[in-house]
Formats: sequence, structure tokens, C-alpha cells
Amino acid sequence: MGSSDPPADGPSLERLAAVFRVYEARREGDRLLYYGEPLVARDRLMETTWPLFRERGYEVQLTTDTGEYVLVAEPADTGIDGIPWTNVALFVLTILSTLWAGASWYHVDLVENPMGVLEAWPFMAAVVGVLLTHELGHYVMTRYHDVNASLPYFIPLPLSIIGTMGAVIRMKGQMPDRKALFDIGVAGPLAGLVATVVVTAIGLSLPPETVPQSLVNNPNAIQLEFGYPPLLELIAWALGEQTTYGPGQSVSPVVIGGWVGMFVTFLNLIPVGQLDGGHILRAMFGEQQERIAALVPVALFGLAAYVFYVENVSNASILWAFWGLLATYVAYVGPADPIDEAGLDPRRKAVGVLTFALGVLCFTPVPIEILAGA
Repeated sequence: MGSSDPPADGPSLERLAAVFRVYEARREGDRLLYYGEPLVARDRLMETTWPLFRERGYEVQLTTDTGEYVLVAEPADTGIDGIPWTNVALFVLTILSTLWAGASWYHVDLVENPMGVLEAWPFMAAVVGVLLTHELGHYVMTRYHDVNASLPYFIPLPLSIIGTMGAVIRMKGQMPDRKALFDIGVAGPLAGLVATVVVTAIGLSLPPETVPQSLVNNPNAIQLEFGYPPLLELIAWALGEQTTYGPGQSVSPVVIGGWVGMFVTFLNLIPVGQLDGGHILRAMFGEQQERIAALVPVALFGLAAYVFYVENVSNASILWAFWGLLATYVAYVGPADPIDEAGLDPRRKAVGVLTFALGVLCFTPVPIEILAGA
């Protein structure tokens, strides 16, 4: 048995007394353990105790141990310990995989000219740039709100048309309040959209890519037809540039990098679970977010049916059906739960509405259509 006196670097029993009656406290390695009896509901308990432990440099959670309630406090770690080799390795592999995928956009024959893969660097820079900016937007806000999170993990996928499945950061700390949840959730899409607009404008200003005549005349060639969202068309209109060309020419592959940024932004802003949109909606509407999230899979399955029966595009229908299944799972897992449930200020709510509006501008019902050769 341990002492009823708390460890020297933990909060005093007097500060916990109103919400948690402690009958044993001890240190176990670098953890602090407070055994006792909750005097209030769990949400109220965590709202009161979390800041008391956080000011001492600890993250705390309420658990049970053989039927006993215990507050388990572990050192809060919001810094980077050494070189994150896994993140670095995945980032390098993603650069290589996007170069590999980009070579096809520049029609480089890698069998005859392996070093020609370097010609795809503008495509690689566009895709990796928008994804990195999006994730760093999240990461900067986690640092600002002192929430423990990892650096971005990139996901290389060399056999895909863009060479990657995107990137994620892993949240390891508890969310202190709805303000922090909102700021972290909204920072990624907004930062990514800034990079996306810049990349798209640069890509539209570049000369079109010439398609080899052998591909134009090949009846068995597979053609990819991209559906451009309203935001991309709006940027093209503002610059006086075109988005479609005749046979033998296509937009610069850098424009595809901007398209990727818009597509990723829309997907992340789907308002469900722990997607960015789910974070934003949870922060804006509290627990009412779950009612809205329950409708999201239905909407996505409906979109899949519309694309299949009205647009007659099966591959896009499969895409939205997949996201309907994913949204069902994400909604089941549930959103992030902040410690403090105090509502947002009007300015943040306005930013949230604007962010969702920008997300709508990134939507197109048929993002990509695969047209097989005759």
C-alpha cells in the first residue's frame, strides 16, 4: 500500500478534494497514481483535475484497477525526442513514389531513361507541398495549444496515379477544450488550401503538356478524365487560363497537384468522427455533432447511387461507396472529446462556416473517370 500523501510534484489532495476523495497516492516509475472515489460525474471530474495535473507537467486519465478508481498521471511530452526516423523515411519514400508516379504524367519512358524520373519534380513538389502544408497546419496548432502530437507520417503508394495516399499526424495528448479542437481541426484545411491555390495558379500558368502521338493514336490507351471542382475553375477564370485542351495536349501535371489538394481538402472536411470536418463540427456544436455525423454515410451512399445511375460513372460510384463505409466506421468510433466543453466565440464559428463553404467549392461528384480505350 502507498501513502495517503501525494508525490511531491503532483497536485495536493486539497485541490482534488471537491471532486475526488483520495485514500492512496504513490509514484510508480514516472507515473503518479491517485486511488480514490469520484465525487462527481466523469466529465466534471476530468474538467477539474486535468488542468491541475497539466500545470505540473502531467497528462491524467481516470481508469479502474481491480475495481478501484485511479487517476493515472503520465509526463506530458509535447516535444520531439531525437530524430523522428520513421517520419523522415516515409517522407523520403513519398518523394520517390510521387516522382515515380509523376513520370507517367510527363510521359517519361523509365525503361530507356531511368534518370528521367527527375523530370517529374514539379509534380512531386506540387503534391507533396500541398499535403505537407496541410499537415503542418495541424501540427503548428498542436504546438500552440500544447497538445502532444506526432510529426506528419506520409504514406507512399508508388503504383497509384499520384504516388501517395496522403499524410497524417497522430494525436497523442488529450484535447483541453473546444477552442483547441477547432483551431487544430481547421488549421490543416485552411493552410492546405492556401498552398493549393498557389500550386493551381502556377500550374495553370505553365504551358500544357504534350501527349506523345503514339498515345493519342493508341486505341487501347486508358484515358483519365478529371472532374475539376468549382474552385479550380474559379482560379482559371481569374487568371484567364484554360483547363481543357484538344487532342495531343493536357494541363500541366502541376495542376493535378492542385486538384489533389482540393480533393484531399473536401475529403478531410467531411463532418464525421475524427476527420478535420468532424473536429470542426464537434467544436462548433458540441455533442450535437453526432446527430449530423449519423447522416453523413447516408449522404455518401446516396451520392454513390447518383453517380452510378445518373452520371453513369462506375469508378466514381465505387469511390463514394467506399467513403460511405469509411464514414460509417469513423462515426461509430466517435469524435474527439475535449476536457472543457465551453462553447466557441462567434469569430471561430464564422471561420468554421467559411471553411465548410470552401470545402464545398472543392467538391465535384465525379472527381476522376477512367475511360478505357476502344
